[in-house]
Amino acid sequence: MNESNPFLPQFVRDDPFLLPYWEEILQRKERYDADCRLYETTGGLKGQISLGHRYFGFNRDRQDNQSGIWFREWAPGATGLYLIGDFNQWDRSRHPLHRDEFGVWSVFLPDDDTENQLTHGSLVKIHVVTSDGSSDRIPAYIRRVIYDQDSKQFIGQYWSPPVSYRFENPRPTIQGGLRIYEAHVGMAQEKWSIGTFDEFRENILPRIAALGYDAIQLMAIQEHPYYASFGYHVSNFFAVSSRFGTPEDLKRLIDAAHGHGLLTFLDLVHSHAVKNTLEGLNRFDGTDHQYFHAGMRGEHPAWDSMVFDYSRYEVRRFLASNVRFWLEEYHFDGFRFDGVTSMLYLDHGLEREFAGYEDYFGANVDEDAIAYLKLANDVAHAVHPHSVCIAEDVSGMPGLARPTSEGGIGFDYRLAMGAPDYWIKLVKETPEEQWRLGDMYQTLLNRRRNEKHIGYAESHDQSLVGDQTLAFRLMGSNMYEHMAISSSDLIIDRGIALHKLIRLLTFALAGEGWLNFIGNEFGHPEWVDFPREGNGDSFQYARRQWGLVDSPLLRYQDLNRFDAAMMHLDADFNFLNDPLIEQLALHEDTRQLVFRRGPLVFAFNFHPSEAYPSLRIPVPDFTDYRVALTTDASLFSGWGRALPDAQFPIQPIPMYGRAQSLQIYLPNRSALVLAPQKQSGKENKQPFSNL
Repeated sequence: MNESNPFLPQFVRDDPFLLPYWEEILQRKERYDADCRLYETTGGLKGQISLGHRYFGFNRDRQDNQSGIWFREWAPGATGLYLIGDFNQWDRSRHPLHRDEFGVWSVFLPDDDTENQLTHGSLVKIHVVTSDGSSDRIPAYIRRVIYDQDSKQFIGQYWSPPVSYRFENPRPTIQGGLRIYEAHVGMAQEKWSIGTFDEFRENILPRIAALGYDAIQLMAIQEHPYYASFGYHVSNFFAVSSRFGTPEDLKRLIDAAHGHGLLTFLDLVHSHAVKNTLEGLNRFDGTDHQYFHAGMRGEHPAWDSMVFDYSRYEVRRFLASNVRFWLEEYHFDGFRFDGVTSMLYLDHGLEREFAGYEDYFGANVDEDAIAYLKLANDVAHAVHPHSVCIAEDVSGMPGLARPTSEGGIGFDYRLAMGAPDYWIKLVKETPEEQWRLGDMYQTLLNRRRNEKHIGYAESHDQSLVGDQTLAFRLMGSNMYEHMAISSSDLIIDRGIALHKLIRLLTFALAGEGWLNFIGNEFGHPEWVDFPREGNGDSFQYARRQWGLVDSPLLRYQDLNRFDAAMMHLDADFNFLNDPLIEQLALHEDTRQLVFRRGPLVFAFNFHPSEAYPSLRIPVPDFTDYRVALTTDASLFSGWGRALPDAQFPIQPIPMYGRAQSLQIYLPNRSALVLAPQKQSGKENKQPFSNL
């Protein structure tokens, strides 16, 4: 294929190594286009393919001029279905469902049948009869599931409040880069128990907004029977986890987040499902191939869960409708799609290095999953044009974050997953004096051109038990005794300085957005471990210790202020959206790295002991520069050597190909962010000083 071909998509033009695979990319596009032509016959992307939740499950409608409730369930392998619940005294014969030619079972409950009337909160299940026996199951499209203490089982609820929640706040419009605060509602409080939506709304949202984030990413929202799964073994895809509150409580939280100017993303799990049969979809109709692949292919070898069969129309409808449901019903603004690598490859990417482009094409790629991901992204953008869809993919699949119209998979962003892995490996295995600044710079920039990335130094993955947060890895158990402002400890001083440098460098280079996991912004000292048999069902590590950052006697507050300063730096200068990144100086021997991102100049000194009082650096613009941020500020547990309001006059002294340069004071283990004085309309207000 000739690179000058006018039909060649831009992401292939940007990467000549993709040219040999253009035919396969084109085949993927043509296959998906054919799927879309099929969807057009039933209303397009906003038609039947994404309206399953308005057809299946419980929906009010009419039959023969009677008002009532239709219930429908897809179970092609079953021989009989019966709706049971407290509304009919759990009678397994009173309400049989009738099957159509497609394996869809249905029953109509008229409103005038007062003896068998569903009311808001009614407990329900489906009695499913198969060739192998029968069992009571939770409806696939159920919107509310609770744990019944008497039976020790999860049970569905018919959820239809007499007054629907009315959202008061419009969806925010983001100014600047995407700055995401990742959080788990249940572990967000300091108490030794499960937090609620209301507590998160009242106690945590104001903290996030004050820090300067413009989006939150909520984990574990879809119902899951095992709390310690972190929400990744989903059983009921349309149900809000009842551990945290009611559907209305979640809507109130999202509405309040919008009032704070925060977009709200759902951590969406469509890569696999819980293996449980009583709570989930596994063997719902008695077969092993209804929602999932038959046999061993239907079982995830590493996650002890089930793998969806994305080739089946009703599976695609179930999942695409799930995307639409969360956007419309709860006003979510987008999704972080979990486990995309596992979806893309038949071997789930396990033990694979992805060393060559041949790994992205050929027999190991699940083309059905790619077609579904394209559908999911296009549905999200059709339903809410400003939706943000983020892919968790470690493989580097080309075109993942490019539009489907040009042969891409349709995500808006992809996680820059190499950055946190790099930092953890570096901190664990390499002495600080041997850190290569050139490697840092290149690693953080090592991402696919013209595909947007979310950069991060650590997320929940690096906080789980068995691993350590970046702060704890840098400072260890010294955090328990020497984080007091009055305490003097070399390990703490070093750890705090490097924590700021690592986060700022990653923030500046690793993507067009940023992600932080709850508590990491202030160096939360302990890992995350949910109550389970192995820890005596303890909540000790399934909470966030806000008392640490709220104490005026501890240094956690200083790291918190620094994180706020980083967020406001992007809010003021919008540099995350600026594609201009250029190295200005690099000195491995003296440990200095200087580069520009947009209008800003970042100067890092990683030397553990040498400060540079008259360091000359090249700058891109002939104008005076001022300090927009210094990691050495006393507000941030620095030594206060670099003045936060310092100005540096431009000098017509050429350096490294630039016609002008500055002389700055750059202390050891510190960084300066310099803004051109010609942009002095943005004052250095330090809005973080009152946090």
